[in-house]
Amino acid sequence: MNRAFVKDGSDDRPGEELPERPVSDAPNYVTPEGLKSLRNKVEALAHEHGRLREAAEDFDKLKLAVNERDLRYFQARLESAIVVDVASEPQGEVHFGATVKTEDEDGAMGCFTIVGEDEADVTHGKISWLSPLTKALIGSKADDTVTWNRPAGSTTLEVLEIGYPK
Repeated sequence: MNRAFVKDGSDDRPGEELPERPVSDAPNYVTPEGLKSLRNKVEALAHEHGRLREAAEDFDKLKLAVNERDLRYFQARLESAIVVDVASEPQGEVHFGATVKTEDEDGAMGCFTIVGEDEADVTHGKISWLSPLTKALIGSKADDTVTWNRPAGSTTLEVLEIGYPK
């Protein structure tokens, strides 16, 4: 048999290492819900890690490596989390934790909540405090008009309403 088609058992992916997940240099601001989510993620990954280590007969090196990498990432994010007390934010201005309702120049309505990087989920209207949209909105008040510089071109947004969780 040709040796080119035989595994030597040293590694499933010779010469390849699983890259670490990039960690932002920005402060890791989170909402209280974001902190809870990070804790739940670390707990779930730790549980999965134990399960993978116990399943010796079905040992999957790649799955274990991905789990360990993700566990390192989320543990670091949890350790660096800075919970923002949104009650201390100026309630009449857009800041971290605010839910902002807007209308663009074409009449399209938008509703966004400003959250931490790991919490951001555009499909649920949650945007990172580091996003260009947030940078355009920060410090604005109801009835202000702001310019949002997008790759597709600038647009203006009118701030209709600002709310914070109670």
